[in-house]
Formats: sequence, C-alpha cells, structure tokens
Amino acid sequence: MSTPDFVLSLREKIGTERLWLSGVTAVVVRGDDILLVRRADTGAWTPVTGIIDPGEHPADAAVRETLEEAGVVAVPERLAAIGVTDEIVYGNGDRAQYIDHTFVMSHRAGEPHPADGENTEARWFSTTALPPMSTEMTRRIEAALSDEVAARFGTTPS
Repeated sequence: MSTPDFVLSLREKIGTERLWLSGVTAVVVRGDDILLVRRADTGAWTPVTGIIDPGEHPADAAVRETLEEAGVVAVPERLAAIGVTDEIVYGNGDRAQYIDHTFVMSHRAGEPHPADGENTEARWFSTTALPPMSTEMTRRIEAALSDEVAARFGTTPS
C-alpha cells in the first residue's frame, strides 16, 4: 500500500502543508543477514519503512509493513532507536516530517520479494556487505544491530 487513506484525507484538507507523522523502520535479521528493499520512488536501498496507522501500535506497524512490502513474516525483538527525520518534500509538493521507531525484528517465514509495488527489489544482504545507503538509514541499522539494551534517542551517533 502506498499513501494511507488517513493521510490522503488530511491532504484534502491541508494541501501540501507539512504533516507530522509517526513511522517505523523494521530491521529484519536472519542470522548474519538483514532484509533491505529498493524503493521504487528513489531507488535507494533501505530497511522496510512505513507509516503507523491511527491507533496502531508501532511494533504492529513494523510487522504489517514487513509483510506488506517484502512478503516476510517477522517479529519485533527490541525497540532500537527513536528519531526525527528532516522535513521531506515529495515530488508532488507534499511535505512531511516523521518520528521514527526503529525495531530490530527476527525473521520467521517467507522469502523477500517486492510485494506491494512500493519497492522494486527485496533481498537479504550480509551485514558485512551492505549497499550504499543514507547516513540516516545506516544509523538505524547500526542501532538495531548493536548489543545495546536501551533504545537510542535522537539522530546523533553515540
């Protein structure tokens, strides 16, 4: 699924004004590999990401987004980080900023594939051979793969 219906409804009322939205990043781990998807809109490799629906628990959103986007069943193990993105301006002029909840997730079933059209590829990468990614996505992955018990806060490296 692309843009959630509740966001489309808000956009009808406020146009392209900046929305403050809650999001998730699911860093799905299988042994020494992590699941990455190639975004259809930018071509960037990232962990699975998505918007939390109204009333939805962030961990449930991470599970749902992983299944919807990559066809993989995963369970949340730990909240790894909480952060705030810079403002994003989409091609149509819509503006948004996200509070992100990054979860480390364990793979349970399924082989990755681009399941819903938001991505052009989905596959496992060795943690020692990741493709180039943005600094922000790299930080989310580092937080998820760390041995830290508590979640990281903010966007600055520890």
